[in-house]
Order: sequence, then C-alpha cells, then structure tokens
Amino acid sequence: MFKQTISAIALSVTLGIVPVFPVMADGLAGAYLAARNASNAFDFKTALQYFTQALARDPNNAGLMENTIVAFIGTGDIKGAVPIARRLNDINAGSQISNLLMLAEAAKNDKFADAFDILAEGETVGPLVDGLVLAWLQVGQGEMSDAIETFDKISEGAGLRTFGLYHKALALALVGDLEGSNEILSGETGVSLPVTRRGIIAHIEVLSQLERNEDALKLIKAIFGTDLDPGLEDIHTRLTAGETIPFTTVLSAKDGVSEVYYSVAGALSGEAADSYTLLYTRIAEYLRPDHIDAMLLSAQLLEKLDQYELATEAYDRIPRGDTAFHSAELGRAEALRRSGNTDAAIEVLQQLSESHADQANVHVALGDLFRRLDRHEEASRAYDLAVSNSGEPRSSQWALYFARGITNERIGDWGKAEADFRKALELQPDQPQVLNYLGYSFVEMKLNMDEALDMIERAVKARPDDGYITDSLGWVLYRLGRYDEAVAHMERAAELAPVDPIVNDHLGDVFWAVGRQREAEFQWYRALSFEPEDVDATRIRRKLEVGLDIVLEEEGGDPILVSNDG
Repeated sequence: MFKQTISAIALSVTLGIVPVFPVMADGLAGAYLAARNASNAFDFKTALQYFTQALARDPNNAGLMENTIVAFIGTGDIKGAVPIARRLNDINAGSQISNLLMLAEAAKNDKFADAFDILAEGETVGPLVDGLVLAWLQVGQGEMSDAIETFDKISEGAGLRTFGLYHKALALALVGDLEGSNEILSGETGVSLPVTRRGIIAHIEVLSQLERNEDALKLIKAIFGTDLDPGLEDIHTRLTAGETIPFTTVLSAKDGVSEVYYSVAGALSGEAADSYTLLYTRIAEYLRPDHIDAMLLSAQLLEKLDQYELATEAYDRIPRGDTAFHSAELGRAEALRRSGNTDAAIEVLQQLSESHADQANVHVALGDLFRRLDRHEEASRAYDLAVSNSGEPRSSQWALYFARGITNERIGDWGKAEADFRKALELQPDQPQVLNYLGYSFVEMKLNMDEALDMIERAVKARPDDGYITDSLGWVLYRLGRYDEAVAHMERAAELAPVDPIVNDHLGDVFWAVGRQREAEFQWYRALSFEPEDVDATRIRRKLEVGLDIVLEEEGGDPILVSNDG
C-alpha cells in the first residue's frame, strides 16, 4: 500500500539528478558543472549561486529553471523560486516541480480561482496532492459539499484512503462539525488512521472542543504515556485545569493546503530521498510560517543531508516562547556539534539546561556531548542532573545510568560506576551493552570472574554477531586460564572485527597461551599496523621482543597456566 502511495505523489525531479544539456553557451559550462557538483552534494546555497549564473546566460533552458527552483526551495527562499516557476509554466514545460510551487503560491495569496485554473489546465503534481489541494480550495470557496465529495473520492484511491479521511476530519473540524471529525479521528468509521503526534493533537483539540477533556487526557496517556515533552505537558496541564483547547491544527483553507504538503512529507520521510521530502516541508512552511512541525522536519532533513548551517538556521526559527523551543535547541546543538562547532553546541545546551532545568533530556544531551569530548567530570555532573529530574526510574532510562556509569568509571570512581551499571541492569536485565561493559570491567580488574563470565555469555547470546562482545567472552576465558576454549571465541571476534587493534592483540595473547607463537606474533604485528590509540603499543612491541611470558613476569602478573583445567 505504501509503495502505491509513494507512486501517487512522486515527482520526476529531485535535487542531485541534473539533466545534461547538449549545448553549452559561452560561459555556461563552468557555472553548470559547479552547480551540478554542489547539487550532488546537496549544497543548496552554492548550487543556487551557480545555477543562477548559468540561467542568466541561458534563460529559456527548462532544465536549468527546474534545478534553480529546487535550489531556491532547498535554501528556504520560496519567494525567489516563484518567478522562475511562473516563467517555466509560461513556456509550457509541463514541470511538476513548478506546478507544485504555483499551486502553493496561489493558495498562499488566497487566489483560489488561479489554483483551480492550474488544476483545470492539467498542470498536475500527482493524484494525491492534486486531489487534496482541490478539496481544500473548495473549502476555501465555501463549497463544503463539493469538498467532502472530493475527500471521499481520494479515499477510494489505492493507498490514499487514510490521507483523504484525515484531511476530511480536519476540514470538518474547521467548519464546526466536531462530531463528524471525531468519528473519523477515533476510528469509529472502521478505518484506523496512522498514529502521528500531529494527528493525535488534532484529535485532542477536537475532543476538548466537544467538552470531553477526560477523554482527551485518556488519549494522551494511551498514546504517549506519562513521560511527556513540554508541548504535550502544556496541553495536559490545560486539560486537567478544565480549559477548552482551541482547534489550531488547521485555521483556514490555506492552512489546509499547507497540511497537504506536510502530510506528504511525513509519508515520504524515510522512504524517499531526503532532498525530495524537503521540497514539501519547505513549501508547507511557506504556506504557514507558524507550522512548527514543518520547520522541525525541514531542520532534521537538512541535518541528514549534512547541511548543518541551513539546519541550524531552521532550528533557530522556532520562537523562544514555543513549547517546541527546547526540542529545536537540542536539534540546533546537535547540528552545531556535527558541523564541528562544539563550543557553540555546548553553549546552546548549557543555556538550555538553565532555562529548561527540569527537562532530563537536556542534561542527557549535555552529558553525552561532554562524554564524547572526554570531559567526563562535566559529563557526570550533567548526568547527575538528568537523574535528579527523571523522577521514578523507568526501564527506558537504563541508558542514562549506563552513560553515567561510564563517566564515573573514567574519572576513577568505580564504586559509583558499578552502582550505575547495576542500576541499568535492574531496569533492563538482559541489556547486552551493559552486561558486556560491566563483565569486561570485572575481567580487567580480576574481580567477580564467575559473575563476569555469566554476564558476558548472556551478552553474546543476545548479540552473537557483535565482535566486541565476542572478544570479551574470549578474554574472560583467557583470564580464567581456559585457553583452548578461548581460541574459538577470539578467532570469531577477529572475523567480526578484523581491523580492531584490541581484538587482534587479544587474539595474539590467546594464541601464545596455547603454544601457537608464530600466529601470536602475526596478530601482534597486525594490531600495531592499525596505528592503535586504545592499546599499549609499547607493551605489544615488548611482547614481540621477548614473548608474553616474560612480559607477564616483568609486570608481576600471573604466568600463563600450564593446564587448562580452569
């Protein structure tokens, strides 16, 4: 069904697929090639610069127009794209991308008659977009009966039923038919709509308008539980206080058209190219500048395209007073980090940890960033704040305690580290990462070896194809003197993680312990060949000089056991 939906809304042009122009005017080739390279890298700003130059030299080239429009939309400059789309339509190029934009432009300016003309002239985008936009235009013209008929017709299309019903529900709520809207949103028609945050909020608003706040609260708990983000927490508080929540998901026919573009983007997200999905989110924003969900999705798509500057700009447009502000700031900090601007990312998160001190995920994000930077004491303090703001521990919080355990271990406080690891296992008893980390730590400290073996065996059972966990099993068996048993597991670990220096070093030690000295030396040389940072290269070189037995004797450690009796 979903593939049918994608086919119904697909465009023929996406950024990164640039048509080849057989004839190049003077000066066009250089600009075109630069634009194509930038386009393939999704560098919208640079692509726009060069496509504009090329278009100035060849103003009637339909392919250049189309790609320039896409680049404009990618940067968020929809107004800049409109004149080019209009000119492209004037030369009857039949461009779906220009049709997509011109429909939105007509709706943006409440020129519904112009939009009707575009559709009537066969300037199509695709069955879903054409049909939904037409229905909302009819709503805008006061032709509600025709709109309902159009929504129903869309619902008959293969893979399009839930789109038609959802938008019909929004339109009914807009014109005051709250009972009809609730019937659809609640699934009483016999069709369950996909569960999306925005759709559930629309249903909550409808229920509140129907003076059914208790039902709205039950819906929140059923879908989102009790761990609510600031936006949902605000709605929950207002409902609990008896406030009637206004219906804001769609406030006009224009907003309805915006919702069409956003709905399509939501369907495409994760299924189609991110640059393609971005066209819809950007236009949704243009039609409704306060469409926070569209802004956030645009920012996330830009991050995935490695366009961190544009992503940061998109996140930065979320108003400080909006309940989504803290989510946007978390996204902005991540975009800054991924762009290499860690100082700015830290500053964003530190400010957010003060303004949203009760939000555990803010402190978690700051702790994670400090931990990546090996600033473990600062990370541990951030995780402490996260724990103190998390309320009663839940199973999903195992990762928080695991992360704090790692930072406590790195700063040398093993007592707190072990307590955190055990708390993580209390919350998620069979979590393989925690089992492996705690078990391996015990092995390295030569503590609780039987418990360590049990933990690591459980971790391997959960993740048999994880080279690092398999390495831990081989290593604990080696530490227990069970060398013959260790060999197979360590060889398997080296197959799964062939270029990891620690795994190869460990395999060398195990080979040495069972008398396979030449193979041991090969593995030690191999470990050194990876320019390891996490292994003691000096110790490996010493093993190659004198052998493992003498190195262990020099270190005052236990010698290689003669037998494998355990």
